[in-house]
Amino acid sequence: MTEAQPIVKCLVWDLDNTLWRGTLVEDGEVVLHEGLREVIVELDARGILQTVASRNDHDHAWGRLEKLGLAEYFVLPRINWGVKSASIRSIADELNFALTTIAFIDDQPAERAEVEFHHPEVRCYPAEEALGLPGRAEFTPPVVTGDARRRRQMYQAGVRRETERTGHTGTDEEFLRSLGLELRIERAGDEAISRVEELTLRTSQMNATGVHYSDAALRGLVADERHEVLVASLTDRFGPHGAIGVILVERRPDTWHIKLLATSCRVVSFGVGTALLRWLSDESARAGVALTAGFRRTDRNRMMEVAYRFAGFHEPSEGAAPQDADGVRTLVLDPVPQEPPGHLRVHAPRLFGPPGEPVPWENATG
Repeated sequence: MTEAQPIVKCLVWDLDNTLWRGTLVEDGEVVLHEGLREVIVELDARGILQTVASRNDHDHAWGRLEKLGLAEYFVLPRINWGVKSASIRSIADELNFALTTIAFIDDQPAERAEVEFHHPEVRCYPAEEALGLPGRAEFTPPVVTGDARRRRQMYQAGVRRETERTGHTGTDEEFLRSLGLELRIERAGDEAISRVEELTLRTSQMNATGVHYSDAALRGLVADERHEVLVASLTDRFGPHGAIGVILVERRPDTWHIKLLATSCRVVSFGVGTALLRWLSDESARAGVALTAGFRRTDRNRMMEVAYRFAGFHEPSEGAAPQDADGVRTLVLDPVPQEPPGHLRVHAPRLFGPPGEPVPWENATG
């Protein structure tokens, strides 16, 4: 049986005689092919990023896209006189996407052949198939989450955020304080579960165990009163980062056990992992229970190990931490005062009380 191809994460459009009718350098004025605006809007709503690789003068072509009302839909445009394969490689590298998740559409067989020669993993389509792209399986994610629908806007906000960080002349702490960061921790609902599953599957550098929980397993744990499935989201003055963390806590007699903590690598510099561990430590102190955590060292999660150690987690003093069937060790926490981070405003539920709306975190252990 043929293995299913990955869902396309980024579609690269050619312009002349593909997106619009005519050649810009020869015709001057060009018009959009009928029906393509709807295709672009639909793919964007599914969370598929779109960009341009075109042999044209950048200012002239980009100006035309702006007049057509489409420029906002394209991230990382590569409009130059170079080869398309180089543009596509540059786009994939900057997005940190595998070439297997990139697609390219162009009216010229020679341009498609050049890309296929250098990047055989990239899926290439002739221009006449453009209207049918939304109907293809590889352009149809099984689930479209709220984060997916906002993916382009979140990426564009990230570009603006990084531009300001680069130009900032003060300290890192001053820049973080200027962002107005708000971390919100909530019990996972139906829509969040799919994003939570994706985080457990794709996050490796900031995943404490590397254990993947399926959608069905997570939904079962949500319904189990012995477990808390929590999702963390982050916003700042540039806009939302979306769901960036997942916590799975098991309620044991006299102990809360963190079975899983995973955060997106995109927010490492904001100290989110440390903030989540501090909040859990504070909540367990409020409830009068010990806090333990599962950890399994992988070849990529050294940063998460450091975060655990910094928060006060360590192996039991009597010897090596026991391991479960997955090779996950249990770490224990020395109860120490934990102050809320100065650059993050945290809104979170009370885990030991009745359900309710997230409230500002107030330190209980100091």
